[in-house]
Amino acid sequence: MDILTGGAGFIGSCFLAKLNSQGIDDIIVVDNLNDSRKWRNLLNKRFCDYISKDKFLRLLENNRLPMPKHIIHMGACSSTLVNDRDYLMSNNYEYSRRLSVWAFEHNVAFIYASSAATYGDGSFGYDDSDENTLRLKPLNLYGLSKQLFDIWMLKNRNQARATGLKFFNVFGPNEYHKAQMMSVICRRFDELKSGLPMKLFKSYSAQCQDGEQKRDFIYVKDAVEVMYYFYKNPQISGIYNLGTGLARSWNDLARAMFSALKMQPNIEYIEMPPEIKEKYQYFTQADMVKLRSCGCQCKFSTLEEAVKDYSIYLNSKTYI
Repeated sequence: MDILTGGAGFIGSCFLAKLNSQGIDDIIVVDNLNDSRKWRNLLNKRFCDYISKDKFLRLLENNRLPMPKHIIHMGACSSTLVNDRDYLMSNNYEYSRRLSVWAFEHNVAFIYASSAATYGDGSFGYDDSDENTLRLKPLNLYGLSKQLFDIWMLKNRNQARATGLKFFNVFGPNEYHKAQMMSVICRRFDELKSGLPMKLFKSYSAQCQDGEQKRDFIYVKDAVEVMYYFYKNPQISGIYNLGTGLARSWNDLARAMFSALKMQPNIEYIEMPPEIKEKYQYFTQADMVKLRSCGCQCKFSTLEEAVKDYSIYLNSKTYI
């Protein structure tokens, strides 16, 4: 039996589908379904039980649940716009720490979601070595909550069979409920389809032209393959980047979207909101050496391949 927190969320539900595809359905899904759309991510998925996140930790710590083989902890507040420090620390750091302590004490393999948001402005690069992880300076509270848990995990790693995954810019089916935090592809697809231009932020860096700001975009179908590698190899521990290792520009993303729609590119550059202007990342790119060195040779779709595949889902708003 496995426990999957955040199992109704974006990446969690896609990983649940991956497990199901491998004949694995003895899974307890943990989540919060207050969002009226998130429940759709669980349609056509197989699992043995659902427990709300507020009840789950109490049941687990009181040993009232079956002993799992794995805990896959995808549950978190992933919004970079939330400024409630107490909530983020309670939900992302303290909850994760209590869950990992239980896993360590019971020798249960533990996989959890970290984030590329921990890298901040990128001044320390995107190297996922332990030494670099300890010195990073996130730009927002979300990134800080993930960074503090990464640090706690590194300081307690002698106890653990634990793997942390620093997700970069993940996009794909099942993100429809994420509102402002859904990918630009999902948020703008219907607008482009109706003939409106793709709106991208202007650049305020002399070294970067408009729309040439770059991100490491990774398709969720590829991300869950890497997750499954660690699921099948619980003897591997540590914190690993999960991107493609190839940064692409927002202009590239826009052109890929128009190509998928069989339309000519139509891009408009707009002013960046003042509240994010000083915290904006102009470049992110996962260093993949550590992931490859642990034996994970999963291949990644090109941005164009991934957007084309995703467009099939977006046309009908279907789910994995």
